[in-house]
Amino acid sequence: MNFGGIVPEVLIASLMVASVPIILAAIGELVVEKAGVLNLGVEGMMIMGAICGFATAVGTGNPYLGFAGGALGAAALSLVFAVLTQVFLANQVATGLALTLFGLGLSSLIGQGYVGIKPPATGDVPLGPLEDIPFFGTVLFSHDWVVYLSIAVVAGVWAVLKFTRIGLILRAVGESHDAAHALGYKVVRIRVLAILFGGAMAGLGGAYVSLIRVPQWTDGITAGAGWIALAIVVFASWKPWRVLLGAYLFGGITVLQLNLQAAGATIPVEYLSMSPYLITILVLVIMSSGKGKAALNAPASLGQNFHASR
Repeated sequence: MNFGGIVPEVLIASLMVASVPIILAAIGELVVEKAGVLNLGVEGMMIMGAICGFATAVGTGNPYLGFAGGALGAAALSLVFAVLTQVFLANQVATGLALTLFGLGLSSLIGQGYVGIKPPATGDVPLGPLEDIPFFGTVLFSHDWVVYLSIAVVAGVWAVLKFTRIGLILRAVGESHDAAHALGYKVVRIRVLAILFGGAMAGLGGAYVSLIRVPQWTDGITAGAGWIALAIVVFASWKPWRVLLGAYLFGGITVLQLNLQAAGATIPVEYLSMSPYLITILVLVIMSSGKGKAALNAPASLGQNFHASR
């Protein structure tokens, strides 16, 4: 069954793939913000993950090592942010923006020798006869391993935040770092670890773009996905499962506009290309109007620096 040349099961499977980089980056940023830190450098970390992952995969011939390299490269960049904001108490917003600019420039410099090179292929997970199930085989059982990892990470973050002592401590630091410090928790250490986790997740998302989603290297390959991930954390009211839904919504809009272009829709291509970003902005404006529930769910210490001597 298809609608004007658009096959529903292929559309759904494609949106799941398109959403993976945003899911990984957004769930990492959610953990960072739950700890009370606002890191606007997600785009910079994602593109560093993209080039580090690409370079590692090409150099070793192993795409799995490429993902590890992407995560480590972005985590190293996030460590710079952590030192500046948590040790030297630099402004988090300004540092995050600087991190994005630095990441974009450094990735462009590193990537000059990798233009036109194809990375080693990452195959789909072999699920045997499950792939032959009508509709559901295409939608659920025809993906690469990172698609399933992204869903597992969301489930893991949700479980840790909701049911474990680690999650309770992380949320306590994000709600009131002074109270957490008074109880004996190492606020700076906890925040640094959260920032490193967020960086590694953004790096995995970036590596997915350059190794699987668009298996090549070009400048600006992440195309604003880091900014969308930041918006989705707010859209999701800092709740992990809503991050998954928000990323699928954005991925669905992105894939739909590409399908409409391929189907020869009469809508101008420029309108279709800008539609995912426009709808994201509209959703954020609607949710930010007044004192909505989303605003009330923000961690109380979000964006505030902590110093033990205060």
